[in-house]
Amino acid sequence: MASSSIGTGRPKTRGIVLNSIRAARTISRIELAARTGVTPATITQVVRELMDHGLVVEVGRGASTGGKPRTLLQLNPQARYAVGVLLERNICVLVIVDLNGRQVARTSFPGTALLPPEKALALVAAQVDALIDAAGVARERVLGVGLATYGPQDRQAGVLLTHMPTAEWFEYPIAQRLSKLLSLPVLLDNDAAAAAIGEYWLGAVKQGTYGCLYMASGLGGGVVVDGEVYRGSSSNGVAIGHITVDINGRPCGCGNYGCLANYADPSAVIEQALNESSLGRRLGLDPGDTDVMTAFRRIATAADAGDPDALRLIERSGRLLGTAAVTMASLFDLDLIVLAGPSLAAAASLYQSVIEEEVQRRTFVRPAHPVRVITSVSGSDAAAIGGAVLVLQGELAFLELGTPA
Repeated sequence: MASSSIGTGRPKTRGIVLNSIRAARTISRIELAARTGVTPATITQVVRELMDHGLVVEVGRGASTGGKPRTLLQLNPQARYAVGVLLERNICVLVIVDLNGRQVARTSFPGTALLPPEKALALVAAQVDALIDAAGVARERVLGVGLATYGPQDRQAGVLLTHMPTAEWFEYPIAQRLSKLLSLPVLLDNDAAAAAIGEYWLGAVKQGTYGCLYMASGLGGGVVVDGEVYRGSSSNGVAIGHITVDINGRPCGCGNYGCLANYADPSAVIEQALNESSLGRRLGLDPGDTDVMTAFRRIATAADAGDPDALRLIERSGRLLGTAAVTMASLFDLDLIVLAGPSLAAAASLYQSVIEEEVQRRTFVRPAHPVRVITSVSGSDAAAIGGAVLVLQGELAFLELGTPA
């Protein structure tokens, strides 16, 4: 690769250097120049700046290749932190991650489905403050908060474009309001996209291009291309829950007909279980219960235990999700699909087995290369961790370093 400066601004170059060091874990300056295409002189300047501000440290020397052993660099994980928030209708998960994307603190609490936005965000802010204090993290080292939630949404404006769970949430400035409550920058993002990029940062996925199927109370998807989330024109891409699986199916709230989510997501599975009176009764399901994920977990647990009725419903959901995985792999020519989110984690082995079977049998690209299906290393916390990771990825490049400490 020819060496050249990347871009016209130092922030972009700094972001490339930081991300390359993080991905490699330990790396020399010469290797950084070769990997990024940034000139050795610029690498030296950027690394010196990052070291002066404690973001990067030297950690000894690598093995000699015939000359002087090269000095190795790595990120200083305690230099900066980010908070990730999964804001779901039935559960909220909060995490703090260090500069390497490793989780250092976590908490969760029941969701905010029945609360108006103002009260819900005040509760989230109080929990974030408490978690930062409990973790002993200096607040000035916290870069910001990644707020991962469902869509559609206007990521730039920081608002949801959906009337769920209630009409009050539509176009409510959730990112701006939470930022004001916490006095920290808040980045709104899609939960499935956040879950997808989190896998890459944590090192669970080695290749830079792959897909993610994400299921919490709803169903979504994300695709990472060369280590970056595929955004589309409005950052609402890969809405896999709204592909049509039945052209004569019932209308969906999105405006489409026969959407996958209407047949395979947790609410659909619960509805199917309630229609099977004996199963719904055995599991104590209540048609008026708004806690979708708890009810779904009961069905998943029963399926794992071998209940034939519950197993049939989960397997049917898995076959339909297999259609989503096949579609995603065919559209983007993927060789890896990651399964993430609290609902998929509730029956991870069942879903993984069924979806992989569908992918191996039906994917268009299978004569060219295999397509693997794996479960997330982050499980039910994938979106929260990914939200924090997106803050690290976005904020570090443009961090005002100021005067060295």
